Amino acid sequence: MSKKIFLAGLVILTVVSVWAQTGRRQFTPEQRAAFAARRAEEMKAPRPIDALDSVWMEELTWMEIRDEIRDGKTTALILTGGVESNGPHLATGKHNYALKIVGEPIARRLGNALIAPIVSLEPGRPEGDFVAPGSVVLSRETYKAVLNDMALSLKTMGFKNVVFLGDSGGNQRPMKEVAESLNEKLEGEPARFHYVAEYYDYPSVRRFVQENGVAEQMEYDASSGSDGIHEEYSIDAIMMLYDPETVRLEQRIKADRATINGVSLLPLEKTLEMGRKIVELRTEATVQAIEKAIGGADN
Repeated sequence: MSKKIFLAGLVILTVVSVWAQTGRRQFTPEQRAAFAARRAEEMKAPRPIDALDSVWMEELTWMEIRDEIRDGKTTALILTGGVESNGPHLATGKHNYALKIVGEPIARRLGNALIAPIVSLEPGRPEGDFVAPGSVVLSRETYKAVLNDMALSLKTMGFKNVVFLGDSGGNQRPMKEVAESLNEKLEGEPARFHYVAEYYDYPSVRRFVQENGVAEQMEYDASSGSDGIHEEYSIDAIMMLYDPETVRLEQRIKADRATINGVSLLPLEKTLEMGRKIVELRTEATVQAIEKAIGGADN
């Protein structure tokens, strides 16, 4: 490379760097006003095609989301899951699969809600002495920053209520802290933020399962049952509604391990039917809690 070419490249890189750092400040007030006017006009543009019937924001176009908010869907759900070690049978994305199954009926039952992209990582110690294979985590500070920025994004695009629901235990306190911090900072204008703990009421789910014909050997408040692993019937049933492969059902049948905590996962349809009942239980409890939280905040 010649010296002239090298110097020319260096100049270009310098110009690009300076533009990147100061470019936004180069716009005149008139230019900024013109951009704002054009953006306002774009926001008024009619949608040229029929809308998709979905509550998942990432499946919708920006026009569909705009129109949904305008037509009354002013509650946004932030669902938090995680990937973690769950013993030899379950995919590490256990919580995220559960959210995909339970999240939609909650949003549809509310009638005025859309779901933000799932927060698929959970807080942990990425630089700790040991991170189990598959347990990709965020530091607590990073995790809370992600929740904070997502909530503010939803507020800015027009949602009036932002609701945090978490499927993993380590997510609960950070969600609560972020909601409280944002409410204190914004004082309810133009949006309120709600942490709803009732979604994560697994003791009630275990009680329901055992009182409805599934003799699982597991205490209601425990995190593992008689098999001694972080897996339970209710989670398996929900994950199997998404895809039996997520609990490795075929491989477990082959290895004579299609059981959990003393109960069989077979026949498949029986477990799926119980899974649908569990989803209904969790949906009803969560919707009632959300409506109470939002109604209380509005009074």
